[in-house]
Amino acid sequence: MPDLNDWTTPRLLSTAARLVEHAWNEELAVLGLTHAGVIALEVLDAEGAMVQARLSAKVQVQAQTMGQTLSRLEAHGHITRERSRLDGRSQRVAVSELGKAALVQAREIDRSLTPGVDIGVEELRDKLTAVIRWLGSARWGEEKPERAPISKDTALPEQS
Repeated sequence: MPDLNDWTTPRLLSTAARLVEHAWNEELAVLGLTHAGVIALEVLDAEGAMVQARLSAKVQVQAQTMGQTLSRLEAHGHITRERSRLDGRSQRVAVSELGKAALVQAREIDRSLTPGVDIGVEELRDKLTAVIRWLGSARWGEEKPERAPISKDTALPEQS
């Protein structure tokens, strides 16, 4: 394995994100879910039924991408779709009872996926949130937040 101490922060973030997502998807596959499917279910569970376009905007993905995710969720019985009463061309999507049960299990998988990594996790989460807000704002058409000054105090914690 290469010396991870020589890697840049973006490379570390990218690699860690891919590894976590792959491990998570392997665990979720047993439930008929993917990472993207869980995110969609989380939004629907929290905010109730909505049309696909609104769900896509909330999750910040293209409508076509959301359509593929919803097709997989529907095939496994995790969501229901019905024609919108306001606009017969669109469908309202809702979490099914099976989807709610799968979401409970997915949350447990999420909590148990990276055991022993809780040290400094709140600070790491704050830093990751800042990176996502800064880089994601332009991608998602939002106003870019003010860039925080870079100093030794704002660096990610060093590995011991």
